[in-house]
Amino acid sequence: MPPDSNLERLVDPERVVAVRGRILSSDDAVKLAERFQLLADPVRLRMVYSLLEAGELSVGDLAAVVGSSESGTSHQLRQLRLAGLVRSRKAGRVVYYRVADTHVRLLLDVAVEHYLHDHEDRS
Repeated sequence: MPPDSNLERLVDPERVVAVRGRILSSDDAVKLAERFQLLADPVRLRMVYSLLEAGELSVGDLAAVVGSSESGTSHQLRQLRLAGLVRSRKAGRVVYYRVADTHVRLLLDVAVEHYLHDHEDRS
């Protein structure tokens, strides 16, 4: 509770205290929001979906799939890798990328399902 909060003014102070004990910390919320911000970019989102579909792609092949430059694709992939959303492996001079784990697929599948459900209801 913030030091200036007045428990007597709350409608349900026990619930407030209980919920505060179960939600993400401020630091964790910031880190999670940063990951969502990365996925909020349409090009990066298409890159991640391409990797989900292909399993693994080289930077050049991924650039061709999403219609981006190789250098731009490489820059975006670096951000996704630093956030732990994708992983890379090098084979000679070629770098291949793949989605880091099944949680990324689950997260995006739920988001797409929600979007399509909401979109279909408005049609």
